[in-house]
Amino acid sequence: MIGNGGAAWGAEAGHDRSEDRAATHAWVTKALAEGEHVTEAVRLRGGWTSEMRRLRIEGPAGERAMVLRSFVRPFFVRHAPGLLSREADVLRLLGETEVPAPSLVAVDATAEHCDFPSLLMTLLPGGVRVQDEGVGRRAQLLAEQLLRIHRVRVTEESRPRTYQPWTSAERVTPPADGGRPGLWERAVEVIRQAPPEYQGCFLHRDFHPGNVLFTGTDTSTGTGSGTGDDLRISGVVDWVETSWGPADLDVAHCSTTLALLHGAPTGMRFADLYLAAGGRLAEDPAAQLYWRLLDALAFAPDAEKVGLPWRELGRTDLTSEVLTGRLEDYLQALFDRFG
Repeated sequence: MIGNGGAAWGAEAGHDRSEDRAATHAWVTKALAEGEHVTEAVRLRGGWTSEMRRLRIEGPAGERAMVLRSFVRPFFVRHAPGLLSREADVLRLLGETEVPAPSLVAVDATAEHCDFPSLLMTLLPGGVRVQDEGVGRRAQLLAEQLLRIHRVRVTEESRPRTYQPWTSAERVTPPADGGRPGLWERAVEVIRQAPPEYQGCFLHRDFHPGNVLFTGTDTSTGTGSGTGDDLRISGVVDWVETSWGPADLDVAHCSTTLALLHGAPTGMRFADLYLAAGGRLAEDPAAQLYWRLLDALAFAPDAEKVGLPWRELGRTDLTSEVLTGRLEDYLQALFDRFG
C-alpha cells in the first residue's frame, strides 16, 4: 500500500504482488483532477509486451477508471521512447475520429518521472473475447472495424511511420515440433522476394482479437449482457505499432491470429469478410500470398508466446503443439488458395 490514496499498487494477475512503484504512483497522481486519488491498481491479464493495470480513481466528482501501460521487459524498455510516443500521438489523432480508441491522459516514454516507461489512458468498456463460440459474428465485426481504421485520414505531418516487417527470410526458424519442413522452406522462399508495390493506408499494425473489446450478447452463446443483437466493438487498444502500409498487412495479422485461435478455416475467411465489408486488397494473388506469409512466418518458431496470454484468458486448449499444428495448417491453406 502506498500513497495517500492507499492504492494496492502491486500486480494482481491472480494473487501475485509486485514491488511498490512510488515514482509511478506520484506521476499518475499529478495527472489526476484536484482531489482525486488512486484507490486500487489491478493488473490486467492477457498482455505480453507490457504490464497493464486498471486504476480505480476516486474524487469529489465520484469514481472513474483508467489504464496504465508500463514497459518493464528490458527489450521493450529500450524501445519504449518510440513505441509510447507513437501511441500517444495516435491516441491524440484518433480522438477526432469514430474509431473507439482510449483517450490519452499522460505519457512518460523515457521514464523520466516513472519507475518504468508508462502511458496513462482512459478505460474503455467491454472485454476481450477469444472463445470459439460466436467467432463468426465477431470476425465480421472485426473486419468492419478494421476497414474503418484503414479509412482514417491523416495529413503529411500526422502520417505514422512506414511499416516495418516483423521477420525476414533469414530470421525464420521453423518450430522444432513442426511436422512439415518442406512447407516452411516453400513459405520462406516467398518472402525472400522483394515486397510487392502497394497503396498505403493507416494501419493499426497489431489488430487482432486480443486488442479489441466487445460489449453485448454473443448471438451464438447468449453470454454477456444485452439482447443478442447488441454485440458490438466497444474499443480498439494497443496502438504502439501504428504504421503506414498496405491494408493486406493488417488483414494478414488478424487472419493469422484467428487461425491460431480458432483454426485455419476461420483465418482464411477473414480476408473475405474484409472484402465483403468494402475493403480493398492486392489484386495479384502472389502479392496477397506474400503479405499473408510475411505475417504468419513472424510467429515462427514461437507461436507459444501468444499462447501464454490466451491461456490466461481461459483458452487452456491452446498448447504449443496445437498452435504449431494450426500455423502449419494455415500456411498450407494459403498455398492452396494462392498457389
